[in-house]
Amino acid sequence: RQMRLNYVWDLTDYGMEEEDHNRAEYELRVAEKIMRQDQGAPKDEKVKLTCTDRMPAYLTTVVMMGFMIFVTFVIAFGVILYRISIKTALHLSNYPAARSNIRATVKTTAAIINLIVIIILDEIYASIARWLTTLEVPKTDKSFEERLIFKTFILKFVNAFTPIVYLAFFRGRLVGRPGKYLYVVGSYRMEECAHAGCLMELCIQLCITMLGKQLIQNNLFEIGIPKLKKLLRKRKSELTSKQEEELHKTLKRYEKDHVLGPFVGINPEYMEMIIQFGMVTLFVASFPLAPLFALLNNIIEIRLDAKKFVLELRRPIAAKAKDIGIWYNLLRGLSKVAVIVNAFVIAFTSDFVPRLVYQYTYSPDGTMHGFVNHTLSYFNVSDFQKGTEPTIPKFDVQVCRYKDYREPPWSNTPYELSKEFWAILAVRLAFVIVFQVWNT
Repeated sequence: RQMRLNYVWDLTDYGMEEEDHNRAEYELRVAEKIMRQDQGAPKDEKVKLTCTDRMPAYLTTVVMMGFMIFVTFVIAFGVILYRISIKTALHLSNYPAARSNIRATVKTTAAIINLIVIIILDEIYASIARWLTTLEVPKTDKSFEERLIFKTFILKFVNAFTPIVYLAFFRGRLVGRPGKYLYVVGSYRMEECAHAGCLMELCIQLCITMLGKQLIQNNLFEIGIPKLKKLLRKRKSELTSKQEEELHKTLKRYEKDHVLGPFVGINPEYMEMIIQFGMVTLFVASFPLAPLFALLNNIIEIRLDAKKFVLELRRPIAAKAKDIGIWYNLLRGLSKVAVIVNAFVIAFTSDFVPRLVYQYTYSPDGTMHGFVNHTLSYFNVSDFQKGTEPTIPKFDVQVCRYKDYREPPWSNTPYELSKEFWAILAVRLAFVIVFQVWNT
């Protein structure tokens, strides 16, 4: 479609015919550099900003980007600690209502906290990305826009997908085993997946994040913020409502447009679609309803954007464009990454591969009968670390079962990873490779 519109609108040779002009900020920096140069420098040599001139800005960008990504990881880890502590507190509570549905309560509240953090950090990261791009003093408007888009995309992508990637690939794999658990803070253990796996919690996180971003950030903010700014401008005006109405009748069209909000470009609209496209494609195996929600959101957003651009914002200045620029490369990159991510989700997050291996390798009759028992390992309760064993056991238990593929306590290598674990891991990696080859 992009190529067809390029031909219909006679833009095939646009990039070769037109030359992008230098930005005023760049020309100012070049003029300052010329003034600082020695008088003996050759006059005919063209002066431009080099990498050495921009090195402080580049270092600032790298440090700030790394710091903001680190902040995102720290906040995600804070939500993990919230889940661990709240789950422990609810288990120790004496109120039956608090203990009735602990998992659903913790999952939902943690997902809502992640959504709030994502919305807040998105606004902060957008401002910081623009400031960092301004420091670099790009030569042309096209270069400025591409650098700004790339920085904003990296920060918003990491911000939106860090909790989701943790749930999909890391949760439940860093917990240790009975007798040798991994503790994060004091006596708090790393959180485990439910018996059915982490796929349901991943689905809840995706659902709340996607719907929340679409309803609150993409739709409510798009209409609410321009209307709020318009209301504030009216409140600051010294004219009464009647005087303003009379003045409005005498104004010409361009004068009426001037009192509207400024047009800031369509990059925020593209960014919304890119993040939504990532949510739909990267984890569609975990949340099959994502394409339907995206379709409904886009139907609504088309009308909201039309109303915003016509009634709330000034008319944008028309400008030619050969294509959608760097956005096309980002879409292609996400499409390729989506195949790999979905392969890993199916292979490592779901029980698809373990069920397949059991049915065709370990099942005596070729059915799934006995699969749950096959996934459970043995643990001798006498091997609990001191202080971690049950305080008041209600039953006299010598051996318990837990979900993992490990050797039993009576083997020569107790609690080591079993051959079944390595067989399933090999099949999982083979599935990822086959899935990738099949979809390329």
